[in-house]
Amino acid sequence: MTQLPAAQQPGTGPEADRSTTAAPAADHPKALYAGTGTRRITVRDLAGAKERGEKWPMLTAYDAMTASVFDEAGIPVLLVGDSMGNAHLGYDSTVPVTMDHMAMLSAAVVRGTRRALIVADLTFGSYQEGPVQALRNATRLVKEAGVGAVKLEGGERSLAQTETLVEAGIPVMAHLGLTPQSFNTLGYRVQGRGDEAADRLIRDAKAAQNAGAFALVLELVPAEVAAEITRSLHIPVIGIGAGPDTDAQVLVWTDMAGLTEGKVPRFTKQYADLRRTLGDAARAFATDVIGAAFPTEAHTFH
Repeated sequence: MTQLPAAQQPGTGPEADRSTTAAPAADHPKALYAGTGTRRITVRDLAGAKERGEKWPMLTAYDAMTASVFDEAGIPVLLVGDSMGNAHLGYDSTVPVTMDHMAMLSAAVVRGTRRALIVADLTFGSYQEGPVQALRNATRLVKEAGVGAVKLEGGERSLAQTETLVEAGIPVMAHLGLTPQSFNTLGYRVQGRGDEAADRLIRDAKAAQNAGAFALVLELVPAEVAAEITRSLHIPVIGIGAGPDTDAQVLVWTDMAGLTEGKVPRFTKQYADLRRTLGDAARAFATDVIGAAFPTEAHTFH
């Protein structure tokens, strides 16, 4: 997933109505969010949620401390996304992210959580050569980092990789629509507009399901197309900029929490203003140090 250069829209900032931020407690003991289970979420749990018609949230995470906060909040699925390139590592895109980056940060997220299913992206260049390369790198994420699943981009062009990973026992989350690793050819624009493009996207979605993917991310896709795909698949469909009718919603956590500098994607809703909060804290600390107000006797040893 990526952070699109789109303007912040009215009603999506931290001052927006918060009436939808507090979800009611789930009335099913196996609910992904607000359920009573304490073990790790599995892909079978996601399938059960689809059968029950239960919607659920998903966030990105790139470090143990942030992941622990989201895990304690009950977020059932955390994605160690290649969005770390933009949101964590300071790159202009997801392309420079390496498997070393992904393995190290995925392991940190796993260590920081107890219940969430951890899904890690296969990075650009780590699976495009074919199934053997994909299996080697996916196995590394499972063995070294301890993730529960991997995500890869593309429909028909990635089917052989998906089939190989699934046959090896590695759950695969597919990703269609705007695929950030292909931004040099696709550009940052809505995917699936027009009958031909929509039909191709629907075919890709069904092909990914038939190849064994346990879930599908749809990014920057017309809501009507996303709704049709969600209805037609028996696996969960996770939307980001794909309208309200998908089974789940995912956001890049730095966008969601208001830490991202500058403009954020139109489809993002900011639920906090952490950039301002952290800035205020840093300035308050600096003021205390300059004015000799910190440390005080309460912070001093003798």
